[in-house]
Amino acid sequence: MNLIARIAEPVVRARATPRELPLDTILEGDCIAQMARLPDRSVDMIFADPPYNLQLGGDLFRPEGGRVDAVDDDWDKFDSLAVYDGFTRGWLEQARRVLKDDGTIWVIGSYHNIYRVGALLQDADFWILNDVVWRKANPMPNFRGTRFTNAHETLIWCAKDEGARYTFNYRSMKALNDDLQMRSDWLLPICAGPERLKGEDGAKAHPTQKPEALLYRILLACTKPGDVVLDPFFGTGTTGAVARRLGRRWIGIEREPAYVKVARERIDSTLPLDESAMQTVLDKREQPRVAFGVLVESGLVAPGTMLTDSKRRWAAAVRADGSIACDTHAGSIHKVGAALQGAPSCNGWTFWHIADGGVLTALDTLRQQHLSAQA
Repeated sequence: MNLIARIAEPVVRARATPRELPLDTILEGDCIAQMARLPDRSVDMIFADPPYNLQLGGDLFRPEGGRVDAVDDDWDKFDSLAVYDGFTRGWLEQARRVLKDDGTIWVIGSYHNIYRVGALLQDADFWILNDVVWRKANPMPNFRGTRFTNAHETLIWCAKDEGARYTFNYRSMKALNDDLQMRSDWLLPICAGPERLKGEDGAKAHPTQKPEALLYRILLACTKPGDVVLDPFFGTGTTGAVARRLGRRWIGIEREPAYVKVARERIDSTLPLDESAMQTVLDKREQPRVAFGVLVESGLVAPGTMLTDSKRRWAAAVRADGSIACDTHAGSIHKVGAALQGAPSCNGWTFWHIADGGVLTALDTLRQQHLSAQA
């Protein structure tokens, strides 16, 4: 069955066999117990939005008297910080076990819990790659006027160890950000309008529903189509919905039946992207190595073709063996380009161009044409 056309399976409560991975499934129950049933090193990425442990004391009201719909559910209540820390150690232990050696984990939290979780991540030997600040474009005001408006949450992104060969789609992130390097402060709105899921009573289905834009960016940054994403605090299924859109496989764990019902309906109604739309910019490090001589022998560049730099300062002739010659310099496109500039190195693919009717075409453009023909 096509990966991105697969319809999610029903809620599963049965124990998975050692080789079985319940893909595109919500596992209902305690996150630690359910993760314990998953095979070792079986998931490519984990996104965790654990309880904040807000420890709210009493109701909070708006100036006009309306009650604020804050997080006061039982799943967010712990008897003490020590109990919360023990819970966090438990699920992080299982998270480390099920995560592949080249996988990564993202954890999001507020100031109430993220510093404790960050320390415990390091205690569990995870290697922190970045902390990312999600700046909320439309945060909830501080109604009492006693503190700054809490307008951000913090995400911690970790690999399993310092030397892990984790996935980071750098060029896709740069393309997403108008060809600028993606920074670690992300300005995104909180859930509102049609995206904010409501229950039958018209109230929020979940008090801390995350925006799909946030998960979209994370999954696009750190996974590839077909990768398996685990969310041990699935809630209303944002991770699963975005994973399905992007052609990733997913596993959700959620103990609250009401959230499971909402998540299932939401994911079933999510349409995956067309496979062609799912293609992203390929990272240079992932492209097959191509020698310039391959372009010569394939006929894309004929022997005798004259190359020039972008400012037309130098001209070099292409030889039959893929080397080039300019004045007294001869050798590879990289070696000759460096020698002419008096530089220690040169990327000949972007330095040298072919002039066609007054228009300069970089050799790298021809290389991309060759790679596309081979795909």
